[in-house]
Amino acid sequence: MPRYHLTIEYDGRPFVGWQRQDNGPSVQAALERAMAALDGGPREVYGAGRTDSGVHALAQSAHVDLEKDLAPGKVRDALNHYLGPDPISVLSARRVDDRFHARFSAVRRGYVYRIIPRRARLALEAGRAWRTPRALDVAAMHEAAQSLVGMHDFTTFRDARCQAETPVKSIDAIAVREVDGEVRINVEAISFLHRQVRSITGSLVEVGNGKWSVGDFAGALAAADRTRCGPVAPPDGLYLAFVRYA
Repeated sequence: MPRYHLTIEYDGRPFVGWQRQDNGPSVQAALERAMAALDGGPREVYGAGRTDSGVHALAQSAHVDLEKDLAPGKVRDALNHYLGPDPISVLSARRVDDRFHARFSAVRRGYVYRIIPRRARLALEAGRAWRTPRALDVAAMHEAAQSLVGMHDFTTFRDARCQAETPVKSIDAIAVREVDGEVRINVEAISFLHRQVRSITGSLVEVGNGKWSVGDFAGALAAADRTRCGPVAPPDGLYLAFVRYA
């Protein structure tokens, strides 16, 4: 069976998340319906990451095995046709060998979180960014974020329902910058804990609005105590930005 690697963009608002679930529509289930229509039978789609309800993707990565041996461009175009009105777009498809796995072959993942600091409510960006009512100290947020780089016990920034075997993870890079009136937090790591980026973001905003110092943030990380986490940021501004392979 030929294996195809897919790069996928989606708006996460209508979905309960990437993973197929019984309590509502998922990105995975929508893609699998399109795959069945294309290939004539049920096909399982394997994703590189399980984004939560309301979280978006600029470049989610997935793979699927098909019975039909089709040109990659035809796979892309047919899937986009069968996806219909779902806010999902298959950006590319390529043939890979059967050793490739979208999740287990990945060597780095990157997320970006978008914050728009302004008094007026969001109209065009509602559901696609987090609005904070006042300006944020971006320099302080960036300074605080650097304490996260490297290997740490991330219990403070780990959701209570996280099923990972250990809270110890390594963050390769994190940056907080102002871009075109937005505050963007870019985080890169091989893998992430459940709601880790949203937990980190909410606490960094506490630094940005002056409620926490840079030292307070570092202390919260060192405490390895979920009760020390700040408010968890909403899913609206979170995007899976890329998945890289060796």
